[in-house]
Amino acid sequence: MEYINQQNRIRYCQTLDLKNDDHLIEEYKYWHKSENIWPEIPRGIREVGILDMEIYIFGNRLFMIIETAADFDWDASFADLADKERQKEWEAFVSKFQVSAEDASSSDKWQLMERIFKL
Repeated sequence: MEYINQQNRIRYCQTLDLKNDDHLIEEYKYWHKSENIWPEIPRGIREVGILDMEIYIFGNRLFMIIETAADFDWDASFADLADKERQKEWEAFVSKFQVSAEDASSSDKWQLMERIFKL
């Protein structure tokens, strides 16, 4: 689901579950700190046109907000991201923390959410 805001940007919201293991969750959080994430990963995210990305956690549930320009092509951009340097390796690495198949791409793992209310 996509929503265009006043700055002519689109916001996408997604969710993904981690394995319900406190040690794995803490390790997942460690690898997503700016000083620990592989530098190729945020670089590739920016190269495909993602302007901003945030991930929040509650228990073992992740919630991601992605902002893009209004003309962002979701399918083409995530296909391009899947081919970026070290992206497949990263997805395989983080899959040990996630409730998903080891060979799943980012777009296969994360589920787009539907907005049901806006003030």
